[in-house]
Amino acid sequence: MPIALLALAIAAFGIGTTEFVMMGLLPEVASNLHVSLSDASGYISLYALGVVVGAPLLTAGGMRVRRKTMLISMMALFVVGNLASAFAPTHETLLAARFIAGLPHGTFFGVGAVVAAGLVARDKRAQAISMMFIGLTVANIVGVPLGTLLGQSFGWRFTFGVVAAIGVIALIAVAALVPQQPKPTDVSLRGELVAFKRPQVWLAFAVVVFGFAATFSFYSYIKPLLTDVTGFTPTMATALLALFGLGMTAGTVIGGRLADRAPMRTLYVFLSLLAVSLLAFLVTSQSMVLTAINVFVVGLAGFAAIPSIQARILDEAKEAPALGSASIQSTFNIANSLGAYLGGLVIAGGFGLTAPSWVGAILAVVGLGFALLSGWLDRTPRSGEVVASHRCETEQAEAAAPAH
Repeated sequence: MPIALLALAIAAFGIGTTEFVMMGLLPEVASNLHVSLSDASGYISLYALGVVVGAPLLTAGGMRVRRKTMLISMMALFVVGNLASAFAPTHETLLAARFIAGLPHGTFFGVGAVVAAGLVARDKRAQAISMMFIGLTVANIVGVPLGTLLGQSFGWRFTFGVVAAIGVIALIAVAALVPQQPKPTDVSLRGELVAFKRPQVWLAFAVVVFGFAATFSFYSYIKPLLTDVTGFTPTMATALLALFGLGMTAGTVIGGRLADRAPMRTLYVFLSLLAVSLLAFLVTSQSMVLTAINVFVVGLAGFAAIPSIQARILDEAKEAPALGSASIQSTFNIANSLGAYLGGLVIAGGFGLTAPSWVGAILAVVGLGFALLSGWLDRTPRSGEVVASHRCETEQAEAAAPAH
């Protein structure tokens, strides 16, 4: 794998840390700014909104800009957003800062996926993309716990200052290690939007919305499940979050290797495994050992499908690979919100803390259904292809026929 992927992974580490560390620091931030926890949850949702809004808009606006320049620009905006978060004096300014910090998220991963895929041979694209996303998964193992500890020890502002410093390091690494990309020519927004007319592109988005909402339905409420149902102490539950991150990392690596050989089959297998492993919590949640194993498997299955879906969108949105890949990041955040909402809904309905797991299993099955439909369409010739094939066969037959 090219060393340029290390620069992309460092940036992904910073992005993953700033996205998730707020969950661990929410009580400290709320107390410091004198707001309720429910109001403070806006720091999480405004970041997600920044991702959803920024991914398509910034990618479309930068379609004529060199991809390396776009990556550097996105990291610069990332640094600004996190510095603004570190120095935000009020609740309202921190909301705005978190929105700004989220804006470059989707565009960086979208453009980064295209750059990563272009650095290697076609049969290693998914593996290269997975190398970038390893930074995101390692953030959940190292960045988030360490950032939470730093925030609790030195104040939450210190954490976002450190994240901004990671952004500066990533910016320098991208500038130094990522090769210069040719300047895009003959591109237009209308031309790129043609790719979004294909059913396969929207089916890829549907797989993400439902398939990955399954993971977030469980992950959003994992800590109360571990402490109140299984009986782990808060400290042990935090360690299991790191175990979930290890599963994510293993899944990203394994999924990247398998997706280069059989992307759709990889998608089918791991979405099926995700559904089964989530449903298993109805039984395993009563055992500490089985729960720990199950947590690891859910992390692995949930993230092993990501390289497949990224490679899929690069294939199906050839005219707009960066815009399509960035839109996938917006869709991930929609999945995050949907999973958390549905998981909270069944808990509020009195179904218990294991309920988000079976909700997640249902969502994974729905995502698998969309993936199977997409695979079936791959095997079904499109009408234009049928006509072209018939015309080609007719011409070949006429050419082979003896002259009279």
